[in-house]
Amino acid sequence: MAGYKPVAIQVYPVLGEKITQDTLYWNNYKPPYNYAVTASSRIHIYGRYSQEPIKTFSRFKDTAYCATFRQDGRLLVAGSEDGGIQLFDISGRAPLRQFEGHTKAVHTVDFTADKYHVVSGADDYTVKLWDIPNSKEILTFKEHSDYVRCGCASKLNPDLFVTGSYDHTVKMFDARTNQSVISVEHGQPVESVLLFPSGGLLVSAGGRYVKVWDMLKGGQLLVSLKNHHKTVTCLCLSSSGQRLLSGSLDRKVKVYSTSSYKVVHSFDYAASILSLALAHEDEAIVVGMTNGILSVKHRKSEPKKDSLARRRRPAYRTFIKGKNYMKQQDDILINRPSKKHLELYDRDLKNFRISKALDRVLEPSCAIKTPEITVSIIKELNRRGVLANALAGRDEKEISHVLNFLIRNLPQPRFAPVLINAAEIIIDIYLPVIGQSPVVDKKFLLLQGLVEKEIDYQRELLETLGMMDMLFATMTRKESTSLLQHNTSDGFLENKKVES
Repeated sequence: MAGYKPVAIQVYPVLGEKITQDTLYWNNYKPPYNYAVTASSRIHIYGRYSQEPIKTFSRFKDTAYCATFRQDGRLLVAGSEDGGIQLFDISGRAPLRQFEGHTKAVHTVDFTADKYHVVSGADDYTVKLWDIPNSKEILTFKEHSDYVRCGCASKLNPDLFVTGSYDHTVKMFDARTNQSVISVEHGQPVESVLLFPSGGLLVSAGGRYVKVWDMLKGGQLLVSLKNHHKTVTCLCLSSSGQRLLSGSLDRKVKVYSTSSYKVVHSFDYAASILSLALAHEDEAIVVGMTNGILSVKHRKSEPKKDSLARRRRPAYRTFIKGKNYMKQQDDILINRPSKKHLELYDRDLKNFRISKALDRVLEPSCAIKTPEITVSIIKELNRRGVLANALAGRDEKEISHVLNFLIRNLPQPRFAPVLINAAEIIIDIYLPVIGQSPVVDKKFLLLQGLVEKEIDYQRELLETLGMMDMLFATMTRKESTSLLQHNTSDGFLENKKVES
């Protein structure tokens, strides 16, 4: 036992990038909390760090498609697939108001600036304005010729609101004129629209394009951005208004500077992105994906600096030789060897407590902040041949910790070779008992999907490497053939055969 060597924590390098102030700012987000969500007739509200919803509204007849808070955070309005719109008070569960008028799915709802009206757009091509106190429809606009899939209300003028449609147009309506006052052609089915707080600039997203329009000049196009490889589905603005974020089906979130409209940062995610939002003061970035995962990244709090620096006490030799003592030529300096203490997981491994060692590195303080330690312990257990024993015999809570870690880190290429093996072992062990816990079943299915997708990526990568090897071999053969050819005295080319 005295010769035990601590586990070597492998360093997983990350590809370098140009370090800017934006890089430092946007990289200051902690690893995400992942929530498993599905399209349903419920709306869940999560706390800042809670893994389970703190509030659920379930008074919908069909799937809820959209929901928006009022500026004061006290009311919530939501639209559903059956065309119904319901207004909730956060302190209660039953709806305060119900608005019936749309005949098809409602995809966008928002509060106006005066907080007493709601704007909605639906697949029946209509845009409606509702009065909250009376629960009545005030106006109906029928200017779109296709599904109305996005919209937003002005934060300054209670009579202005914008909608985007699959008819490729973005329209600004004025409740005082009963018609649209500005209409612009985006050129692609519009998936998301965004008004700047001042109301002077409008951003539309659809296809691969993000376009910025000057509304004070009647909808003049300022800039057209094409930085995504697939359809842009959502837009978001930072709290300062200096950064614009866009999410796409290419699994990336791009951050633009609103002064130059250049990409200053980019986030990568495990699946295509459907929705995107920033919390107050950019405290968290929330992304919803097609694989049923809701990713929440919190920004790290800046450490507090001590106002007074600690005074360093004089060393022991100062009291013996004096403060101004200078080392002499004949003096011999003897350093006392420092004793190295084993980490807690190393102590458990030393005493063959393999399950406890794995539990220690799966705690959030280790698994979220330093996932490389957890991956190194899993690799060490697999090398010893006891990984299956450490993963077996776990209850619902313990297996949830393991599944959360795998779902969070399996898509990362630097961890994938180790975690795919661990995921396959878990699937083999717990597949016969699936169906006893809804929470574990949902995460288990997500893990299976991630493993299958990662294996497909590896297969495609091997095929690509094989094609590249063939191309390189062909190029090498041509170069060697050209070197063996030379001109004869008669002016004809002669190929010399080289015997092996």
